Amino acid sequence: LLEMRCYLGLLALSALAISDGFRLPTSRSFSPLQSTPKDDLSDPSASESLSNYRASLPLTRSDSSIEQKRTVMKFGGSSLADASRIDHVAQLIKSQIGLGNRPAAVVCSAMGKTTNNLLNAGDFALEGRVNVDALRTLHLATIDEFELGEHLRTEIISLLDELENMLSGVKLLQELSPRSLDMLVSFGERMSIRIMAARLNQIGVPAEAYDSWNIGMLTDSNFGDATVLPSAPETIRKIFADKIDPNTVAIVTGFIAHDPNGKITTLGRGGSDLTATTIGAACDLDEIQVWKDVDGIMSCDPRMVPAAVPISSVSFEEASELAYFGAKVLHPIAMMPAMRKRIPVRVKNSYNPEHPGTVIKNREEGRLVTAITCKRDVQLIDISSTRMLGAYGFLSTVFTAFEKNKLSVDVLASSEVSVSLTLDKKHSVYSGHSLCDDLREVADVKVKNNKAIITLIADVTRSSEVLATVFQVFMRQGIEVEMLSQGASKVNISFIVKDDEVVDAITYLHACFFEDNCLIEMPCPSPEEEYAREFQP
Repeated sequence: LLEMRCYLGLLALSALAISDGFRLPTSRSFSPLQSTPKDDLSDPSASESLSNYRASLPLTRSDSSIEQKRTVMKFGGSSLADASRIDHVAQLIKSQIGLGNRPAAVVCSAMGKTTNNLLNAGDFALEGRVNVDALRTLHLATIDEFELGEHLRTEIISLLDELENMLSGVKLLQELSPRSLDMLVSFGERMSIRIMAARLNQIGVPAEAYDSWNIGMLTDSNFGDATVLPSAPETIRKIFADKIDPNTVAIVTGFIAHDPNGKITTLGRGGSDLTATTIGAACDLDEIQVWKDVDGIMSCDPRMVPAAVPISSVSFEEASELAYFGAKVLHPIAMMPAMRKRIPVRVKNSYNPEHPGTVIKNREEGRLVTAITCKRDVQLIDISSTRMLGAYGFLSTVFTAFEKNKLSVDVLASSEVSVSLTLDKKHSVYSGHSLCDDLREVADVKVKNNKAIITLIADVTRSSEVLATVFQVFMRQGIEVEMLSQGASKVNISFIVKDDEVVDAITYLHACFFEDNCLIEMPCPSPEEEYAREFQP
């Protein structure tokens, strides 16, 4: 019976081969694991037919003449908002492969506003209402749009049913712990990657969906803001090297992971970016690509200054400062894996993929000002010592009080007898706040509201040039600087001004540093200074 089945199988295979225009070898010793006999390859018509057959297969191959770049790509929720965006990103990935950008992994966030909708569903469940109809419609409509098949539809329905059962449990127990919240929001990414992988396979890009813990993404058990374990990168490297086909694109959930007990955790702010940079660093890839909805990093917020321009490159230190002071860049924590491995991170626009974007890499010299950013609606707190001049322990007392009250400082300037600092609106201090009580015996505390921080990401070795321009512009426009701070990172200079003056201040500064349209005459270095800067060892 076995021999008969083999014989029938060979007959069927022979018939298929003949219908496709090439012939099988006739040797009795032929095996599909052996190379094709030379007499078959010598037949020009058979060789041509075989080439035509291979070319007709729906596989995505990049031009062998193009230099191959091994990357990881990350797409956020706005890039995956609906069926049309899913298709756009899938086609983008396919085209990037054709251009030589071979992704070992694609990290995906949840579709559109799914994460927010899941959090809202949790709140509604605590109020006694369970409803996931909008989420069900979004994901199933996307599957139906592409006719992705009953198997995927069943898998997504199973996840939606699991989500609904969980919310019913929240409704009954009237409890939604941090651990439960992490599990709740995980459903968005878990559905997103399965749909993306299916669409890629449908258009000829071999892809497979992986929950991040299945590729080694492990964290501690700090639910809501988990930290990647030191052992995770090596585990990720081994899994990609030993278990994942390099010709298959791994579609990986961003933002979520497992703790050592197998419980779902989330990575906090910038979590999907951190997933991408962790994979990129672990696998020692050529580039990490973060696809957003803007043309890379801008010289300032284009909503504030329409003349803002894209920046071709910034250093890791500059990008960290920009992110901290409000710019929409990778979170500083997300950049750490790439920074340690010196792997470039490219920020690109999924709506405008032809634009080169911004590369974050090791520091480059030569620019006076790289970008201008701001942080609005902050408090300025002046703390003046009431002790004798030179009394020790004043700064220690101040910082101990801030630690006790869990207050995080943005910008600080100090002297022997006073400290001025800023707090963002999440850490506001008010009359009667415990901080004031803790400092009453050693200092006078004055709180000023409605302030803003303007930060110039600049070459601080040329701070005299920067400050000369800034203060002349501010003097011309009557803008008062209430505090000045130069960061220890040596890439930022910050000014505290009134919040209602910040737009004018940034607009005038941008005109000077980026538009060649300054209100004042820009200071120029001497030829000797330019020579020394260009040829310094």
